[in-house]
Amino acid sequence: MTGQKIDGLEVAKSVKERIRMAVSELKSDGVQPCLATVLVGENPSSQTYVNNKQKACADVGITTKDHKLDDSFSQEEMNSLINSLNKDDTVHGILVQLPLPSQLDEFATTSIISPLKDVDCLTPSNIGLLSTGRAVLKPCTPSGIMELFDYYNIDLQGKDVIIINRSNLVGKPLYHLLVKENATVTICHSKTKNLKEHCQRADVIITAIGNREKFVLTEDMIKDGAVVIDVGIGRQEGKLVGDVDYENVIKKASYVSPVPGGVGPMTVAMLLKNTVTVASFSKGIGPKT
Repeated sequence: MTGQKIDGLEVAKSVKERIRMAVSELKSDGVQPCLATVLVGENPSSQTYVNNKQKACADVGITTKDHKLDDSFSQEEMNSLINSLNKDDTVHGILVQLPLPSQLDEFATTSIISPLKDVDCLTPSNIGLLSTGRAVLKPCTPSGIMELFDYYNIDLQGKDVIIINRSNLVGKPLYHLLVKENATVTICHSKTKNLKEHCQRADVIITAIGNREKFVLTEDMIKDGAVVIDVGIGRQEGKLVGDVDYENVIKKASYVSPVPGGVGPMTVAMLLKNTVTVASFSKGIGPKT
């Protein structure tokens, strides 16, 4: 058998079409959705990520307010900037690009973002709502993965799901979203014993390691017909690669997401969706997407 490629570009395009329509409706109601981006320092990858997010916003009609800060920016200055953005009625979403320089505390920084403008779902309030199944705003990468499952009609109820990641950005929030869909979820990580055996019994594997020197998900690690979602991002011989030996795994799996062109486009699409959602709240309209 040969599995089906999960095309994140195609799914992201469909999400963006809905967002574009929602933005048009909001504008007709007198609301111009706006995302404020905060980038500290000259990290090339972070600069690329922010530029791509701003371009995606422009493509669907969301305006952006760009805040580029130098490496010496202090915690006090950061707190002041975020507080001003919290109070700015023309700003609906706030995105602080991570990682931050060492003098800035990431938890302290993200915690002072207004939960109503927290488009990355990093505030304690929104994390708590997610864990109780009541979140309206959901982390972009995990919610993008859930959108892929929905688009391809992949039923999660009762399925054994393995997540190879325990980060606050992917593994932990994804766990809550999957449990809400009645999946049976196991989180694996660097200290997990018998990882291969865990993977071989899974109906769905979601891997987000991002280091091909340390980990590759190979054909012998999955069972026939498994669904494989690759969130890992790394480089090998100058090429962008994920965690999965895609060419061989897809011969055994039912669905596999590639890198690039899988989860990555969905992360940006869900950021746009969250921005439009918080913009709709500003007028008490309710979610438009």
